[in-house]
Amino acid sequence: MNKPRKINIISNKNFESRKTSAILKEKFLKQGFIIPDKYDSNAELNICVGGDGSFLRAVHRNKFPTIPFIGINTGHLGFFQEISPKYLDDFILKYVNKKYTIEEVYLVSAEIFTKTKKYYLTAVNEIVIKGMQSKIIHLDLFIEENHLEKFSGDGIIISTPVGSTAYNLSAGGSIVYPTLKTLQITPLSPLNSKVYRSLISSVVVPGDLIIKIKPEFYYTNSTLILNDGMEFKYDNINYINFKSSDKKIYKLNFDKDIYWNNLKSKFL
Repeated sequence: MNKPRKINIISNKNFESRKTSAILKEKFLKQGFIIPDKYDSNAELNICVGGDGSFLRAVHRNKFPTIPFIGINTGHLGFFQEISPKYLDDFILKYVNKKYTIEEVYLVSAEIFTKTKKYYLTAVNEIVIKGMQSKIIHLDLFIEENHLEKFSGDGIIISTPVGSTAYNLSAGGSIVYPTLKTLQITPLSPLNSKVYRSLISSVVVPGDLIIKIKPEFYYTNSTLILNDGMEFKYDNINYINFKSSDKKIYKLNFDKDIYWNNLKSKFL
């Protein structure tokens, strides 16, 4: 007896997303698939309906599952959400006939060392270190224990290749092809004067190198960490280590040129 094929449809709550999800469910049911009412860890595919925010929430909420994702874009930019609701039939036909490849998406992890504990964060796009209440922050930056700079400014972004087109790009960082296992260090409004000297451009490093950021003494309790846009606050931070995460997520790719088409259509 064949094992039932399950697909998770994960939607945000806006009208267009719920409407598209209902249509999608009906079409997959006709193809013999099972659509669980709640997230099923035994499903073969996660379909996320919404915008990029919906995609990121789905990944975090379900703890970075190994089940591949595909996105249906009912939002605005939709860099992760590659399928238009107009092309649901074409998407389903290609999926049923296995006309796709599966891509690995590299993530970034952070270990936050405080005076008493160690905390862990993982992000798809980026982890950002900033001062509380948008105040200037002073940070020592190390790569593999080599001191690179004493940064002064609004903060530092540590972004993944897929995150290079998100906050990182808005801050003047570089676009990095998503299959490269790298991390990018991008300064946020760095100060440069007779008193302060900070790098004004981003730095791209191999993902297996340890990037360490150590807040100056006065900022150990006034450092804000944004993990894919979600705010975290820790007391008595000693230092934070970043590297490419051991975790990965996976995305379906139906078109080898989709990345370049996305760049052109969404940014140019």
